[in-house]
Amino acid sequence: MKPIKLANSPITYFVSRAGQAEWVLFIHAAFVNHNMFKAQFEYFEDKYNILAIDIIGHGQSTDTQKGDMIDKMAKWVFDILKTENIDKIHIVGVSLGAVLAQDFANRYPYAVSSLACFGGYDINNFDAKMKNENSAKQKLMMLKALFSVKWFAKANKKISAYTPQAQNEFFAMNILFPKKSFMFLATLNSMVNKYKTGRRNYPLLIGCGKFDIPMELEAIKAWKSNEPDCTVVLFENAGHCVNMDAPQEFNKTMEGFWKG
Repeated sequence: MKPIKLANSPITYFVSRAGQAEWVLFIHAAFVNHNMFKAQFEYFEDKYNILAIDIIGHGQSTDTQKGDMIDKMAKWVFDILKTENIDKIHIVGVSLGAVLAQDFANRYPYAVSSLACFGGYDINNFDAKMKNENSAKQKLMMLKALFSVKWFAKANKKISAYTPQAQNEFFAMNILFPKKSFMFLATLNSMVNKYKTGRRNYPLLIGCGKFDIPMELEAIKAWKSNEPDCTVVLFENAGHCVNMDAPQEFNKTMEGFWKG
């Protein structure tokens, strides 16, 4: 997929077309880039039109202007859809990508065909205690990065992936993350508990790996209790970034969800 620069924004995006097929948007985790979905691109490239992005400060989305922050991602994604003449799209987000996917769905629900969030939490009903625990862990990881990105990436790969192959792939992308890009994440909390969840006119799939951290498993359980009509999947032999740890299981799950 060739990179395309969105006008008047820092965002670079990538498109793969498959004729009259439906569209799927993949939004990656923090500290890596769109290539974390390479197994999904290869599997779905002949079945769906694919849109992928590099989140602000990540990958090729580093040409920023004053005032560019992560809370503008939903607007930039919507601008990409308009540029590519996409009316509705299936959205898949992992970790940070799951947060951004929900924020987009909150703002532009009519553009969503389905929503799938993995390694995330319900941003409209995020428990204060869990939010504080999550913030404390994020600050500790950032502190490591300030000392050494390599040290940070080594620690982060063990949290973010379970299998050795996925850990190595995550590390190779994480090591490229610029320290200065942490500042773009400062407005992330502005998306949390900002909207009330209304009636969704599209299906919702949530999940994580069975070897993800306990707090993530609790977050998925709490989300299911808030939205009992959603579908939950727990991936065997997978940690946080389930699409990298268990790509075949992940691809089959997504295919069944979209067709269903």
